Amino acid sequence: MADIPKAQEQLFDRRRSARAKYADLVVGRPGWGALLAYELVMLTSQWVPGALGLALRKTLYRRLLGACGRNVVFGQNVVLRHPHKIRIGDDVVVDDQCLLDAKGTTNTGITIGHGVFIGRNTILSCKNGDIELKDGANIGFNCELFSASRVVVGRRTLMAAYAYAIGGDHERSDSARPILEQGRVSAGVTIGDGAWIGAGAKLLDGVTIGDGAVVGAGAVVRVSVPDRAIAAGVPARIVGTREPEAPGEGDASERP
Repeated sequence: MADIPKAQEQLFDRRRSARAKYADLVVGRPGWGALLAYELVMLTSQWVPGALGLALRKTLYRRLLGACGRNVVFGQNVVLRHPHKIRIGDDVVVDDQCLLDAKGTTNTGITIGHGVFIGRNTILSCKNGDIELKDGANIGFNCELFSASRVVVGRRTLMAAYAYAIGGDHERSDSARPILEQGRVSAGVTIGDGAWIGAGAKLLDGVTIGDGAVVGAGAVVRVSVPDRAIAAGVPARIVGTREPEAPGEGDASERP
């Protein structure tokens, strides 16, 4: 069973000061220096609109991040949590209103490769887990990637709007106790290279999506999808493959 902290327990722990709880949940580092640096960057750049805001965030956000490459664009109101555990490659766009939350005590955090696009209102949320977006990944608007262990999106993979990858679950074996009071489990989610996750699809914990696979819009994926397979439905099932055509199997009008 994964060690997944509960936000309520952390927020309402009366033994700790409000500053210490804020530092644990948002900043990720103890001490006044880390807190003041985080607050100064957010106050002076996070909300600023237009070209000035883009320039300020491009300059200041990198001071908080674990690593930040060249030509990285942060939209307005992008929120960073535990930013020292967020590493970003070159030529990346993080659109408006996104949340990059690398929260955890023993995790590595969020790793974003080169040439990645993250659409507005998208959430990358760690609960002591890791998230990796490999080179060229494209994450659409209003998506969520949740990780209590490990969630990976492969190279040049497309996740359309409102798609979810849910790398965690609740223990529910004790029917006499509320599920909220039971433990958490996580097997993670892996999406291969060159895959396409349709709009509104849900990938549940423990699923692997193969290289070049397609998941249809609105599908709920509970079991793994092989390479180049096409899955659709609720629950999702394999409805086809993307195997290349055999020689001579082109348009019938071209046949003798």
